[in-house]
Amino acid sequence: MAKGILVIAEQRGGTLRKISFELVSEGRRLADQSGEPLAVAVLGHQINEEAKKLAAYGAETIYVADAPELADYTPEAFTAVLSELIKTKEPDMVLGGASQQGKELTAKLAARLETGLAMDCVGLRLEDGLLIARRPLYAGKVYADVVCETARPQMVSCRPNVFSILEPDASRTAEVVAIAVSIKPEDLRTKLVEELADQSGKVDLTEATCIVSGGRGMKDSVNFVILEKLAEVIGATVGASRSAVDAGWRPQSDQVGQTGKVVNPNLYVACGISGAIQHLAGMGSSKVIVAVNKDPDAPIFQKADYGIVGDLFEVVPILEEEFKKIM
Repeated sequence: MAKGILVIAEQRGGTLRKISFELVSEGRRLADQSGEPLAVAVLGHQINEEAKKLAAYGAETIYVADAPELADYTPEAFTAVLSELIKTKEPDMVLGGASQQGKELTAKLAARLETGLAMDCVGLRLEDGLLIARRPLYAGKVYADVVCETARPQMVSCRPNVFSILEPDASRTAEVVAIAVSIKPEDLRTKLVEELADQSGKVDLTEATCIVSGGRGMKDSVNFVILEKLAEVIGATVGASRSAVDAGWRPQSDQVGQTGKVVNPNLYVACGISGAIQHLAGMGSSKVIVAVNKDPDAPIFQKADYGIVGDLFEVVPILEEEFKKIM
């Protein structure tokens, strides 16, 4: 009989990503409610010591697959290793991240395991032993509660920056179990040739707790400097709407929206962004939304918690100065 909760951790360059700590923390809450054990799977190379950090967040067992072939994420190799682990251990629930990597990996795993998958979840709860997953539909206009009634394991992928991270408890310990890795040639069809790392040093949009974004109203790429200045003061990451990216003002990696990155910061400041449905789909779940737009009828104001009707080139510098005074 299937039992237990398995979290799929995510690492890059040998360092655990924030979503891993969020998933383990949420897994710990579910494990405490259900009385089932919590395990974590970590794949990588020379990752053993890094994986042990998850014990402080509630992991009871840490399965480590350590091999040179797993140093970089490849969908076929990761799917092969994890599917064998899940078939062997038979967990009742599997939690993954809805990051770019996690969305691909959990979808391939669900297909390989012939089970269901609730994608991009923003809430989890237990009812009579079933995992109820809440996920947005129609670009966030409605939310659906999804349940996998018969197939096992129950699988979900969770949106980054949604679940709070538990305070680490250094007294917690976990059993670290090495997984034997046997990678077949057919499991290495994808090969990482080159990684072009972001040299800006800024926090990735999907992990940022504060974002300042600009849209068509910015008028030119050089004008984004005023958003950079505000972002520096409040410790934010700068994003952009699709129209700003399409105009060549910002790189595609900065795009927030349905065809860009889905973000969930504590604070989202939208400057010169009208609020097209595609953009709202990418940031509508932000905890606090502030909009600055000279058009009082801009759709963004319907979603914003706070709105300022005015010229962003006048308003943003004032915001910057005011934040400097209080921070």
